[in-house]
Amino acid sequence: MRFLRLRTWSLVAAGLLVAGAGPAYGAGAPTTGSVQYTVHDLGTLGGTRSEATAIDGNTVVGSSLTKGDAVEHAFAYDLRGRTMTDLGTLGHASRATGVEGNYVVGESDLSADGPTHGFVYDMRSRRLVDIGTLGGSSTSITDLDGDTVVGTSALSGDAVTHAFAYSLRTRSMTDLGSLAGPAGSSTAAAVSGASVVGSSSLPDTAAATTHGFAYNLRTGTMNDLGTLGGSSSTANDISGSTVVGQSRTADNRLTGYAHDLRTGIRTDLGSRFLKDQLISGNTVVGGDSLLASSFDLVTQESAVIGSGRGVTEVKHISGNLMVGDNFAPNSFAFVARADNGDFTYLPSLGGRNSSATQANARGVVAGSAALPPPDPFTANGPFHAAVWVQQKAAS
Repeated sequence: MRFLRLRTWSLVAAGLLVAGAGPAYGAGAPTTGSVQYTVHDLGTLGGTRSEATAIDGNTVVGSSLTKGDAVEHAFAYDLRGRTMTDLGTLGHASRATGVEGNYVVGESDLSADGPTHGFVYDMRSRRLVDIGTLGGSSTSITDLDGDTVVGTSALSGDAVTHAFAYSLRTRSMTDLGSLAGPAGSSTAAAVSGASVVGSSSLPDTAAATTHGFAYNLRTGTMNDLGTLGGSSSTANDISGSTVVGQSRTADNRLTGYAHDLRTGIRTDLGSRFLKDQLISGNTVVGGDSLLASSFDLVTQESAVIGSGRGVTEVKHISGNLMVGDNFAPNSFAFVARADNGDFTYLPSLGGRNSSATQANARGVVAGSAALPPPDPFTANGPFHAAVWVQQKAAS
């Protein structure tokens, strides 16, 4: 699943986290879900703040300020040993954005004012490896699946970016090109097996007009996914053979879509799926800048996630389990289910607010939560990386 950064620190800076508002909206509020969660503080690397961005198995990754709040470093936290490991940097600050098995991926600044490169950290050898670039100064990583890392890199001269796939097995980076040829631009959004999806500029078309693409790593071919009749589209996520994204229609409407690479069947998801499209199995989630909704590709049924109050953003979906944040205007982490509509707010660490970003196969949720406020006039203390674990039902 593609990686999404937490908003926690920026929300604090923007002053959105204020006292006096809570997750209870009165009539019509989402009821407490059938499963309750306990929150656990993962601590920091010596600084005042940390955030968790991803979880796989017993490993949580993210970033933390170091002692004296000097700089931000990527970390990996072992839930069994309850230990946080500093993954180091490629020169200055670093941030871990994803984890699968023994591999952590992220980005690191080469110097305080220098470019950013993607990295891979092997937890067995404890080595941090710079994955390099396609000739330009910087790379960014967006997803990891199996032994394939995907992202976007600047080409020589930094005027053009191309999607890339990096093999953890061979430690080699492949330029995926663009639909407009070598001079066109492309970005990678997600990878599933041998399929990479993203968006690309087109031949003889304004650079801002893009089409979603699917690149087959086995055949080395990039296929234009087209549109729903309009001029442009994007591809934002993939699960199995199904790609989801946004498209213009023949009458120039913006809408979400799902596209099956095997059958070529396109599904218009409607205007409730304009952004942040994610997919797991047959379930698509997305939003319209206010509400988040789910769509079942088998039954063709759609449902609003949560109460329909405030702004709801789903950060991750795995099977029927969804995690994300509800802003009204404060940020409250939640867990929801696509199959039965269950919706549960997740507790903070003594402050008011929290933010969830991903869940593992056992339903353990990773994110960030606020510590107790330092005074009666403040809603939150510093945010720490946190996990939420399901409480066992009473026998």
